[in-house]
Amino acid sequence: MAQPPDKVSYSEYGLASYYADMFQGRTTANGEVFDQSALTAAHRSLPFGTRVLVTRQDTGKSVEVTINDRGPFVKGRVIDLSKQAARELGMIHRGIVPVALSSPTGNVNEAAGNIGRSVRK
Repeated sequence: MAQPPDKVSYSEYGLASYYADMFQGRTTANGEVFDQSALTAAHRSLPFGTRVLVTRQDTGKSVEVTINDRGPFVKGRVIDLSKQAARELGMIHRGIVPVALSSPTGNVNEAAGNIGRSVRK
């Protein structure tokens, strides 16, 4: 009898930014139409559909997002958020904020590149 995969904890630290309005309605890497009002995000390696808890390190505010795109492609940034997710973190006027990413369920697909270890950038 096959055993279920072990739960893998996930955490990552870095900077979050959010999508510009010009991306509204464009197709994301997983084929969905991007919606600034949805709680979604781009990450370089987490599997599409992964739920990630994004916590702003300077205020403690958190939001849960679903990965549906690839990016960010700027050094030091670990996640690009939809505008709604950015609103919930209170980062619209700052643009870029320090965040901690974690798996809210403690079960993230091991196929992603940096799963199972903490990464500080």
